[in-house]
Amino acid sequence: MAFTLYSLIEAVILCLNAVCVLHEERFLAKVGWGADQRGFGEEPGMKTQMLNLIRSIRTVMRIPLIGINVAVILLKLVFG
Repeated sequence: MAFTLYSLIEAVILCLNAVCVLHEERFLAKVGWGADQRGFGEEPGMKTQMLNLIRSIRTVMRIPLIGINVAVILLKLVFG
């Protein structure tokens, strides 16, 4: 098994899927990564920026990931 561009793309898709299925109230709040309130004018910390990234990925990539997952599944079925 060689390390190819397809396997790299497949790994990125799997990571995006993992981020999209994270449930904020069930999982992230239990490990201390729930929705935090920050004061006006304060710079967002690393944790806040990561939460914003997770929310953004969930918002933007939800519908395109369905099509991408279907295409990857069909490629796996056809080409093995």
